[in-house]
Amino acid sequence: MNPKIRTLIAAALLLAATPLLAQDSVTAIQQQLKIYRSIPAAERPPIFLKLAAQISALSAGTKKVELADTLVNEVTEGDNGLPTLQAAGDTLANSLIETPLAAKGDRPPDPYFSLAKIVRYMNVTTTLNDPLYVKAGQILADEDADVQKADFTLKDLQGKDVTLSKLRGKVVLVNFWATWCPPCRMELPDINALAARLQSKGLVVLPITHEDAAKVNPFLAKNGYQLHILLDPEGKVFKQFHVDGIPKTFVFNREGKLVGVAIDQTGERQFLAMLAKAGLD
Repeated sequence: MNPKIRTLIAAALLLAATPLLAQDSVTAIQQQLKIYRSIPAAERPPIFLKLAAQISALSAGTKKVELADTLVNEVTEGDNGLPTLQAAGDTLANSLIETPLAAKGDRPPDPYFSLAKIVRYMNVTTTLNDPLYVKAGQILADEDADVQKADFTLKDLQGKDVTLSKLRGKVVLVNFWATWCPPCRMELPDINALAARLQSKGLVVLPITHEDAAKVNPFLAKNGYQLHILLDPEGKVFKQFHVDGIPKTFVFNREGKLVGVAIDQTGERQFLAMLAKAGLD
């Protein structure tokens, strides 16, 4: 099917779903959240804003929290703009105020972490002061402290060792990814372009994958990427950096200080903002 036709059909499905809200609001919202990737990236923010309003209008309950949590996790994919992120964050925060969730052992439920992540890493603000939200934020801060102290040595595709601490004096972008990950594949062209364009200014890009060279090399060749891939087959560095989902990116300045974290697919503008915090422009 022609891609333009496919896009038009997807958009029509979104519009068609809207009238169903009076009959089955939850199902309609779930359907829209499933097909948003069929819509061009530039057209997604107004769709997400509309979904935020629709979820906010639902009756309080755990299903509303679940939908708001899903929305937050989808909005972080790509560059949807701060107003969209803020609307999603407000929707989740208000849902949690209406329906606080119980802790599962010592760890707060995932929706508290979803909100804490976009507040900590994506400039969203919130007035939520739930103890479980505060605890989630502290856990993230503790994990970042672990990352700040972390060091690693991994082999590249040529079998050469690369050590993070030996790159002092460079701005280092560490990206966790995999060939099978759609959001990872979406951001790799920007990462590849930035690595080539800013290498002369002192940028080192280290994409880390748990896959092996037999899987990675054909992928790089097919797409023409010139990236310095590091292999972490046992996932030791993934664990060291508390990576619980990919893609995830960390930026270190020339002194080795952690200055930026991206928790999902990231666009060029967002990458450049992170690198600017490291003194690279």
